[in-house]
Amino acid sequence: MYELMVRRDFVAQHYLTVPNCGPENEWHSHHFEVEVLLEGPSLNDNGYLVDIVEVETALDGLVDRYRDATLNDLPEFEGLNPSIEHFSRLFCTALEEQLDTDGLDTTVKIWEDEDAWASYSA
Repeated sequence: MYELMVRRDFVAQHYLTVPNCGPENEWHSHHFEVEVLLEGPSLNDNGYLVDIVEVETALDGLVDRYRDATLNDLPEFEGLNPSIEHFSRLFCTALEEQLDTDGLDTTVKIWEDEDAWASYSA
């Protein structure tokens, strides 16, 4: 199995909307780190699992969307608690819409600090 990983970091804000989360219920920032992992059994005619430039371009566009934003204010989070679990799923889905990932497994892992992360795989 081949793997390709690209990582970026950015700062964004949110506040959790479920009760009794203490300070997490207040608006605050996180220095997020997002890791995109693509896995597949074979390489294309160019010897790539997927073109890394295409992955970087799609990833940079998504990071630009979320950088300095309050997640709660974005339409994709409407009606959702903006947890890193939801964030990783939304990020993964948006990334797959921009890339040709047929035959590949895609995992997005989002770290909200050096000790905590959530991931979503498609």
